[in-house]
Amino acid sequence: MKASRIAAATAVAGSAVLALSAPAFAHVTVQPEGPAAKGGYAVVDFKVPNERDDASTTKIEVNLPADHPLASVMPQPLPGWNVKVTKSKLDKPLTMHGEKIDEAVTKVTWTADGKGIEPGYFQKFPLSVGALPEDADQLVFKAIQTYSNKEVVRWIEVPQDGGAEPENPAPVLELSAATGDHHGGSAAEDASDKADGKTGKTAAAEDSKGGSDTTARVLGVVGIVVGAAGVAYGVLAGRRRTA
Repeated sequence: MKASRIAAATAVAGSAVLALSAPAFAHVTVQPEGPAAKGGYAVVDFKVPNERDDASTTKIEVNLPADHPLASVMPQPLPGWNVKVTKSKLDKPLTMHGEKIDEAVTKVTWTADGKGIEPGYFQKFPLSVGALPEDADQLVFKAIQTYSNKEVVRWIEVPQDGGAEPENPAPVLELSAATGDHHGGSAAEDASDKADGKTGKTAAAEDSKGGSDTTARVLGVVGIVVGAAGVAYGVLAGRRRTA
């Protein structure tokens, strides 16, 4: 009797724990493919699980942070999904590669042209974004998930430090420390060439000239070796005739 009560209490407690922990695994999240360094560029994946047993996810909307607009946002084509990129005017223009940008992407919407995300499955929606802000530790992306039965779930609640996780938390991208090279080495190399007064054509010409000089040197050495071999053969042939 006592053992039965203990077992029942354990089962109830276990069910409560599962019920409380389920939302943590089911909500829409965002994770970078590699580092998401401040001031740099990154590819981020929005992971969208299907939480329903009787409906499919047919649309997902991701709203980009208005307090830290991103000048470059590019979606990756996904089979079975149509993507729409929405841009809006910026109150404060951004500067990117020396050019001022007065509009930026504010929302990306994926709409299924087939079955969508069926029950028991999830889907990743990749975006290439940048440049990431240097004055923030994280970015909040509010997402809206629509099901085939017209149900809408709004993942828009911003988690608070030290507080309990909201029922419908918004995806949060954590940013790592700046690496110093940001976009990579190619831009720095181009800037270095320009600073030295070299254009791409000049650099290519110098590379070509260097290659020609190396080829000429190799052919010269080969010619000397062949000539020496010919002289040696002539001397040996003369000695044989004299003998």
